[in-house]
Amino acid sequence: MKNSAQLYKALSERILILDGAMGTMLQRYKFEEEDYRGERFKDWEHPVKGNNDLLSLTQPHAIEEVHRKYLEAGADILETNTFSGTTIAMADYHMEELVYELNYESAKIARKVCDEFIAQNPNKPRFVAGSIGPTNRTASLSPDVNDPGYRAITFEELRLAYKQQSEALLDGGSDILLVETIFDTLNAKAALFAIDEIQEERGIQIPIMVSGTITDASGRTLSGQTAEAFLISVSHLNLLSVGFNCALGANQLTPYLETLAHNSEFCVSAYPNAGLPNAFGQYDESPDQMAAQIREYVEKGLINIIGGCCGTTPEHIKAIAELVDKYEPRKVKNFV
Repeated sequence: MKNSAQLYKALSERILILDGAMGTMLQRYKFEEEDYRGERFKDWEHPVKGNNDLLSLTQPHAIEEVHRKYLEAGADILETNTFSGTTIAMADYHMEELVYELNYESAKIARKVCDEFIAQNPNKPRFVAGSIGPTNRTASLSPDVNDPGYRAITFEELRLAYKQQSEALLDGGSDILLVETIFDTLNAKAALFAIDEIQEERGIQIPIMVSGTITDASGRTLSGQTAEAFLISVSHLNLLSVGFNCALGANQLTPYLETLAHNSEFCVSAYPNAGLPNAFGQYDESPDQMAAQIREYVEKGLINIIGGCCGTTPEHIKAIAELVDKYEPRKVKNFV
């Protein structure tokens, strides 16, 4: 991977900033069904409103604009608009055939904006992280309470879907593959297996970020793992980073990041929500409030990569970037 050396060098020098929420920003455009469809899909037989990944094809200017705002706010790493970019998730819209194109074009948009900013300031490299979401199926749990042994998806089906997505993200110009919002580690292992296959087939080393999600106050993922168990489950590959995102605000995430920081030889990433959702599902935490909580991460030396998930905006990322600029990254053996 051509930018890997730059990436590792940047990580050894400072805390890198990941961007904030794509969905939160897209809500501001108030796109309706016809906006999602665009000209190309105006006669599509099924509703497509809510398929944010499709906007990379039908409203690419909006995706580009969101990316640009995050880079202006200080982001070093842009996530592609591909959280649901697998055949498994796209089946909801009967758009499985578009998966390669969706991922390829999304990566190209992020790559284009990153390259623009690098041209303006070659001393600050920017990186594209291909976003690989968890899908809407779980390999570890039964969706049917009356049949605990039933599974809605197999490991092999997940592997194939993740492989197709990963190849398209790389072909479109991604520097990193980010397996994120992991609620079921078996799903993540299928993604990691697929990525490892690509590494072998293409003879390349892919920087891989892995980010789980703690779903409640018990401190476990949906499939029942503690932070330490999750770490052990994914540590068989040489990862760029391991971390947590979503589900919790910055405050609630601290003890789980401490577990990772004290037990991992990888970089540690975090991108929490802007607090916990209110009664209307909105996120109320201001940029200053969120940055004040993240101060604890950097004072304790817990993180190497920091960003924002649900409810976060360029204003949040700017506040976080300004805060962490004064602090050293967590020490990682590989970089010492």
